[in-house]
Amino acid sequence: MSKQQTTENKRYKIRLKKGDIVQVLSGKYKGKQGTITATHPTENKVTVEGINIVKKHQKPNQAHPQGGILEITKPMWVSKVAVIDPTTKKPTRIGYELSKDGSKKRIYKASGKEVKAEAAPKKAETKKEAKVL
Repeated sequence: MSKQQTTENKRYKIRLKKGDIVQVLSGKYKGKQGTITATHPTENKVTVEGINIVKKHQKPNQAHPQGGILEITKPMWVSKVAVIDPTTKKPTRIGYELSKDGSKKRIYKASGKEVKAEAAPKKAETKKEAKVL
């Protein structure tokens, strides 16, 4: 195997997850906070809502008949962001801890507290469900 093939198939260990609130540590958006919308383990990047926005010139096509300039959120390196500890409101790293029952949980390195999984927003009730209830 050549060197190029081995790097393409590599999956990086990303400790951040979709829904985590992160702060940008370096670059144009330094100090800004946002929520992770996607992780890209093969690229070692994450997409953060409202961060690293670029303008793309789009030719007219079926999806965009007018064409024009679109604003797109691009992925950024994982090393440039850090998760926000809700108790201290400061960026921190994430570690893992094994519990007595053998399950692995994420913890904030600074405070040692467990990272709470963000609850997914509940969907609004549809008309059919409202009638049944």
